[in-house]
Amino acid sequence: MFIPLHDANSLRYIKLQYVTFGLIAANVLVFLLVNFQSEDFVQAAVFGLGYIPSVVFDTVELPPNFVLVPEDLTYLTYSFLHGDIFHLGGNMLFLWVFGDNVEDALGHFRYLVFYFLCAAAGALVHGLAVPDSQTPLIGASGAIAGIVAAYLMLHPRVKVWVLAFGRIPLRIPAWFALAAWVALQFGMFLWGGEEQISFAAHVGGIVAGSLLILVMRRRGVPLFDQGIVAPDAVRLDQTSAVRPTPSAPAPRWGRE
Repeated sequence: MFIPLHDANSLRYIKLQYVTFGLIAANVLVFLLVNFQSEDFVQAAVFGLGYIPSVVFDTVELPPNFVLVPEDLTYLTYSFLHGDIFHLGGNMLFLWVFGDNVEDALGHFRYLVFYFLCAAAGALVHGLAVPDSQTPLIGASGAIAGIVAAYLMLHPRVKVWVLAFGRIPLRIPAWFALAAWVALQFGMFLWGGEEQISFAAHVGGIVAGSLLILVMRRRGVPLFDQGIVAPDAVRLDQTSAVRPTPSAPAPRWGRE
């Protein structure tokens, strides 16, 4: 529907989003280390590090030669595996565009914890939706869905550049693009979508991200762009905005 390209939303509390950079680097590194090996190596990595509901819920036992980490650790390890370059690229693009501002709002350490909790929530909801599944779940989509939900709650009025339908460049409010994306995930989850995509994991990440941002954001960080909006990101309503003076506090931005 929408492919995010760029947002003009500057950082306020941190100088560099190094956790976001680190997560992108880790995902790319794991992809290179795993996917450019033999087919047997890839299969072993996917079954050993992917999240398999029937194995985690102890209805099926994983062959010993596939056991790489404790079962419960796959709630996190699955999120660093990707099926192909498009799977990886799509997730990392969302992380690149939206992750920095969520990291800014949370702080580096809490952002990392937030990311892993959203990944785990995505796996859990997937497992509850298909508890007997023996197919490994892989991909960072659960964590990315949590970041999208958090960004939507923090900066719905920020303008973002997107490619609509993969080809039409548009500059639109974040709420329009991200709310549509969130609605699509819930719709696909409730009424069925592509079998190769776990919309349950997306929903789990969205719910977790929406709840966690309420309690994990820095003290004083507003929701829904209340009071603070990046000047380059949102255009003022010229009919109601007043230019601030040094002796007066800046007004709230008017809704367009």
